[in-house]
Amino acid sequence: MTLFNTLMGFVFVVVLAISGPAAATDPSAENIRLKDLGHIEGVRDNALVGYGLVVGLAGTGDTARSGPTIQSIANTLTRLGVRIAPDQVTSRNVAAVLITSTLPPFANVGEKVDINVASIGDARSLLGGTLMLAPLKGADEKTYALAQGPVSVGGFRYDAFGNVVQKNHPTVGQIPAGATIEVGVATSIVSPAGSLYFLLQSPDYTTAARAAEAINARLPPLDDAEIARARAVDASRIAIRLTDDERAKLVEMVQIVENTNIVPDQVARIVVNERTGTVVSGGDVRMGEVSVTHGDIKVTVSTDFLVSQPLVIGRTGPGLRTTVVPDADISVKENQNPVVRLAAGAPVTDLVEALNKIKVPPRDIISILQAIRRAGSLHAELIIQ
Repeated sequence: MTLFNTLMGFVFVVVLAISGPAAATDPSAENIRLKDLGHIEGVRDNALVGYGLVVGLAGTGDTARSGPTIQSIANTLTRLGVRIAPDQVTSRNVAAVLITSTLPPFANVGEKVDINVASIGDARSLLGGTLMLAPLKGADEKTYALAQGPVSVGGFRYDAFGNVVQKNHPTVGQIPAGATIEVGVATSIVSPAGSLYFLLQSPDYTTAARAAEAINARLPPLDDAEIARARAVDASRIAIRLTDDERAKLVEMVQIVENTNIVPDQVARIVVNERTGTVVSGGDVRMGEVSVTHGDIKVTVSTDFLVSQPLVIGRTGPGLRTTVVPDADISVKENQNPVVRLAAGAPVTDLVEALNKIKVPPRDIISILQAIRRAGSLHAELIIQ
């Protein structure tokens, strides 16, 4: 006897939206530094990239099929005074790699930066290798740093007779403080007109206006009182006028701007991930008066296979045979959960907590939020990933 169960879940969501006065969104009472909300325009990193050779590998480097690696080995030996033809290079102890790094703002000559090394050939591992001296260039094709040093690989790969043991990615490594800056970066943060610009990470007109107002409250007014010290150019940019004396004391001015506290405005937004069942909402997400009813139906199908045996034993014939007869039984069970009702202006966290109490699965909560949004009772932007 074989028992076959089929479970089919159906979710029924009933949303009743009741019109009522919308509650005003209360901004967060916590003051946040502008330094945590954005940065000064002009203060930025610059990407560096280079090409080099990692030597000293234990037979895990590029094979003879990697033409660029063989040619690079021959060229390197030629520069060191050893003339050799590329077809004479057969070593597998060398691997061609690309080197990437970041040149920080206000970088000075002689400072050290970390670098990443990644194989571009068919090397099996960079474990135990050493990067030879390689220049790192910027987007303008100028050399800004020189890289060299032992490669640190957070993994390994060993193979013998077709058996392979590998951990993480042994063809990628890092060299802490592996590059020395040779050309400093001249960072200018003051515009030709003598203004300083602050950029918000999350553009918002209300936040930009509050930032300009708070900066004006901390800086002394200009000789022309009608000209504001700070003004919001757009949703992400605040322009700050500087006097001649303030431009001479630029570090102190930036300190004042970055340590100005404001209450940033937040956009009502809910982010849901249907693949993982995750629901993330801000604390200021409000709803209208709403009533939600959630239920499910469980359908179970069980099959019992019966055997039909002929009554005459010992006699056979063309018309006698054993037959398997299936006997199916279908049962339907409906579970009705309580009704969840929230008043106007309630945060969406109250709805999620109420649904969790009646053991509603996360994916069903996502369906309920979508239904409430279509009903017009969810006063927030719903983002589905």
